[in-house]
Amino acid sequence: MTYAIETEGLVKRFGKVTALSGLDLVARQGTVLGVLGPNGAGKTTAVRILASLMPPDEGTARVCGFDVARDPREVRRLIGLTGQYAAIDEQLTGAQNISMVARLLGFKRPAAKRRTAELLERFGLGHAADRKAQTYSGGMRRRLDLAVSLVGDPAVLYLDEPTTGLDPESRHELWDIVRGLVTNGSTVLLTTQYLEEADRLADDIVVIDGGAAIATGTPEELKAKTDRQTLEIQPAAAGDLEATLRIVEELSGVRPLADGSRLRIQVNDSALPSAVLRRLDESGIEVTELALRQPSLDEVFLSLTGTQGRKNRELADRMERSSS
Repeated sequence: MTYAIETEGLVKRFGKVTALSGLDLVARQGTVLGVLGPNGAGKTTAVRILASLMPPDEGTARVCGFDVARDPREVRRLIGLTGQYAAIDEQLTGAQNISMVARLLGFKRPAAKRRTAELLERFGLGHAADRKAQTYSGGMRRRLDLAVSLVGDPAVLYLDEPTTGLDPESRHELWDIVRGLVTNGSTVLLTTQYLEEADRLADDIVVIDGGAAIATGTPEELKAKTDRQTLEIQPAAAGDLEATLRIVEELSGVRPLADGSRLRIQVNDSALPSAVLRRLDESGIEVTELALRQPSLDEVFLSLTGTQGRKNRELADRMERSSS
């Protein structure tokens, strides 16, 4: 099977600092691969290697079957890149920014004009086509930056923390654009620190820390790996909160957390909710809510990077000491 993106044993060092320490990841064609990790985990370094902007020290990286080190021209022909900050010329108009890139990619003048008009319309920027980019809002600049990266109709698009600094409305607009790209067959590698963003957009997720992958899977598969289901209980009568708390503590052996009129407790015993419900019913306590909630992707991320992540950082430190 030929993946849209594939890395094996990817290593990159900057002096004594090991940014990537054997990264393996794959992205299936026509999907969104979410790449998560704390600051300094190696996300941007991986993107730069996959975009053929820097060579790896060890390992291989392929885009649609082409090796980024041996076939950089083919790779660049297939990809688009939107970095953490908009890379547009603020002194040019929106139309001029897109047209300039089209001409650099070899479009003849009439074709560049048509492509510019098409992208301006697609990204809701037609009304601002002749305004300088410096007058654009943050959301408009980000849409223009994305439009520029799509001039060559890339098969693979790298989005490196694309919604950093955007307001919620602009962030949701960008999410809609990404969904549209994937529907039309593009493959997207998305690095982000917004866990909700990955949960909403990613078909598959790889969590990296210390320059290596520490977990992979769909959002639901990653959540299932974390034994942190939460039982939430809300008595109908506020006066029953203390009695409910005592019942839950007696049955679970753990004192639940009171959050206003709601109780929360992490559980590993699937029989606990029904046992709590029976005891509450026997005690004549009515509830408006009793639900077992899956862990959020935020909780999964913190669990992974707080345990296995530390182990990877320790391993990276040992590797660095042994090579010095």
